[in-house]
Amino acid sequence: MGRMSATDTTAAPARVSARVGGISESATLAVDAKAKALKAQGRPVIGFGAGEPDFPTPPEVVEAAVAAAHEPAMHRYTPAGGLPALKEAIAAKTARDSGYEVKASQVLVTNGGKQAVYEAFATLLDPGDEVLLPAPYWTTYPEAVRLAGGVPVEVFAGPEQGYLVNVDQLERARTARTKILLFCSPSNPTGAVYPREHVEAIGRWALEHGVWVVTDEIYEHLTYDGVEAASMPVVVPELADTCVVLNGVAKTYAMTGWRVGWLLGPADVVKAATNLQSHLSSNVANVSQRAALAAVSGPLDAAHAMREAFDRRRRTMVRMLEEIDGVSCPVPQGAFYAYPDVRGVLGREVAGRTPTTSAELAEIVLEEAEVAVVPGEAFGPSGYLRLSYALGDDDLVEGVGRLQRLLGTV
Repeated sequence: MGRMSATDTTAAPARVSARVGGISESATLAVDAKAKALKAQGRPVIGFGAGEPDFPTPPEVVEAAVAAAHEPAMHRYTPAGGLPALKEAIAAKTARDSGYEVKASQVLVTNGGKQAVYEAFATLLDPGDEVLLPAPYWTTYPEAVRLAGGVPVEVFAGPEQGYLVNVDQLERARTARTKILLFCSPSNPTGAVYPREHVEAIGRWALEHGVWVVTDEIYEHLTYDGVEAASMPVVVPELADTCVVLNGVAKTYAMTGWRVGWLLGPADVVKAATNLQSHLSSNVANVSQRAALAAVSGPLDAAHAMREAFDRRRRTMVRMLEEIDGVSCPVPQGAFYAYPDVRGVLGREVAGRTPTTSAELAEIVLEEAEVAVVPGEAFGPSGYLRLSYALGDDDLVEGVGRLQRLLGTV
């Protein structure tokens, strides 16, 4: 058996595939983990990174899970696509909340919203297909597109446009390879909500050009100032055959840790996605499904109470951010995030350093003010920060107050 010579330059095979090796860590989870690690060291870090309500799951939902845990039937495998009762309840909840009528056969229950995102792209995309991705976007979208073999194409709308892309921008970005438009309203990370007429214009553009729409409605109940989140397949019913709707219990019912999401779509797409899930993970944990059944079947009282608290915090955060020299913050109309424009701070000395990107600014803010924020690079172009206001009022005021003291007020 021959030995490799000293001059042999053959590269060793990669230990991790290029497909998975190219994935970035979730920026929002990374910031949250760093904040928690610093807290564990005794540092008084205030974290604005995590996108989860700071409320407990409603007690009736928890009780439904406790009861399910005692049922032997819930200790076994169940259908990969979801408990039949939950799929029926999701269909009924969708009709009740958005006006979109679907059958239970058009529902796939997934392990959280992220799995729904991934499976939608994996089911619809072939290698090289392009996905139009309005930016700023949730950090997971482009990675899920790439994992599915697709190519994310960013379409940026800044604060001058209220963070809302328009049809002209989408048309300029469309090519012969465009397969899908990703649409998210209310938006993570900006809190922007598309007006109904804007939703209709985009939906009709997609229909005209044969572009599929994957629309994420996870924040549907978190809107403010009388604003309503219009569902695209309701506004443009003809789009239903080329539209996939993503949703879940995480935000509306304070159930981020229960890991229950779903996708709705044409029966053939849902069947194919269900086949994928049957090999990927089988059924979602039955106890979580029964908890979700109680949530979606019940009233929205808890969601409305959370929304009142978020609304109060939203107004406080925007007012305080606007007082910082060089910072401009459009008022978010949905979700629980503010997305301030910090380009006026960049290039200016902060605590003896001169940040030129929002990533550098976020690092200085964490080190000097002990405040964790997510830089705009996680969601698209540099020059912005995302701050969640899903945290206690006192922490919110203290955290933004630290930013004011670090960066200076107007």
